Formats: sequence, C-alpha cells, structure tokens
Amino acid sequence: MNNFLVLVKKEMKESARNGKWIWLPVVLMIIGISQPLTSYYMPQILEAAGNLPDGAVIDIPTPTGEEVLIGVLSQYGTIGTLLFVLAMMGVIAQERQNGSLTLVMVRPVRAFQYIGSKFTAQLAILLVSLVASYMLTWYYTNLLFSSVSWTLMLSSLVVYSLWVVFIVAVTILAGTLLKSNGGIAGVSVLFLAVISLLTTLFPKYMEWSPGNIRGQASILLLEGEWVRSVWIVVGSTVGLSILFFLLAVFMFKRFESYHG
Repeated sequence: MNNFLVLVKKEMKESARNGKWIWLPVVLMIIGISQPLTSYYMPQILEAAGNLPDGAVIDIPTPTGEEVLIGVLSQYGTIGTLLFVLAMMGVIAQERQNGSLTLVMVRPVRAFQYIGSKFTAQLAILLVSLVASYMLTWYYTNLLFSSVSWTLMLSSLVVYSLWVVFIVAVTILAGTLLKSNGGIAGVSVLFLAVISLLTTLFPKYMEWSPGNIRGQASILLLEGEWVRSVWIVVGSTVGLSILFFLLAVFMFKRFESYHG
C-alpha cells in the first residue's frame, strides 16, 4: 500500500511538472462554456457575419438549460475524448523510453501497484478537469437559460464520468501493449470510435454499450429518473473498465517479465 501511495504521489508531481493540471482543466472549461455562450449569442453572431438579405429576421428557438447541457456532453464526447487520450497516451510509454520504468520495477513494486497508480492519478486529473468544466458550464447555463437543478446536473455528471473511467482503462491497456505514443493514441481513439459507431449502427444489440453513456446522461437531464437503461449502461461500463484494468495489469506483468 505504501508503494502504491508513493507511486501515485510521483504521478501527481509529474503531471504538475508538465502542466497537465493547468492546461487540461482550462481547455475543458473553454470547451464547456463555449456551448452556452454561442447558443445565447448565436443571433448576434449570425447578424454580425453579414450576407443576409434585407429584411431577414433571425428567429432561433431558445434552448432549455437541459438542452444546452446535452450539447456540452456531446462536445465532451468528441473533442473531450480526444483530449483525454492525448493527455494520457505517454504515461507508460515515456517511462519505458527514458528508462525510468526499469528503475521503478527493480524495487519491490508489483504490477498491480504500478498500473493502479497510473490509473488512479490520471483518473483524478481527468475527473477534476471534467467537474470544473461541467460545473462552470452549469453556472453559465443557469445564468443565460432556464435553470437546471443541481441534482440533475450532478446525476448526469456522475453517469458521464464513467465514460472517462472507461477511457482511462482503454488507454492504460493500450499503453501496456504498445511502445509509441502515436500508436497508443491511435489504437485508443480507434477503439473508442468503433464502440461509439457500433452503438449508433446497432442500437438494439448495443443497448449495454459504454457508447451509450452520453445518451443516458442526457436522459437523466430530460427525465430526471434513473431508468433501467441507465443502470444497464452504468453496469456494463464499470464491468468493462475493471476488466480492461485487470487485463492491463496482466499484460504489463507479462511484458515486463519477458523483457526483464
């Protein structure tokens, strides 16, 4: 346990040193607040852009607060997913390349502790960034549009956070299998994209898919109830995340013993 805490602390310091604690929350907050701001000022933006015929009237229906937050979740699902993968792709590969992984593993450190420390530290950074961005967006949404209760906001945030857990598990697993940052990022993004695509193409057979997380978080915002479909997706996402984490531990142990 002591080794695990030491490794987590090392990861946190390393992330602070490379600025991840700063740039990731800032970028996510910009992505988040851009949704309510652009939705609110869209008529003025279109009018300023010009090229409209004389006498044209811009009449855009005002979205509800829940619809604005659903749009934000969509932004997180595309740009946010890419950002999360890019922020994590080198956590294992970089230590392999600079030789520091060898120095860590010659000590009495187990594979479970090493992978667990990576998982915990990176998940903490990503979740803090997501929470800061989503709560700031919620504040501006309540300010500019109809009010969304904090319970609805919190429920949708908790459910969507599981997608972040899934991303961390997938990227960590890719990091144990591949050595290059580009390969890790490519495989992780491709896998997550395929999951989302299959979920869209075969909704009847992919009802359980983690690719449905955003949709279920949206349902919570609109209906305010934890319906059966939400629990199914939550259960499968948690289960697959645990499976991928354990697989990452196994593959890391096998890889290091082989190359050791």
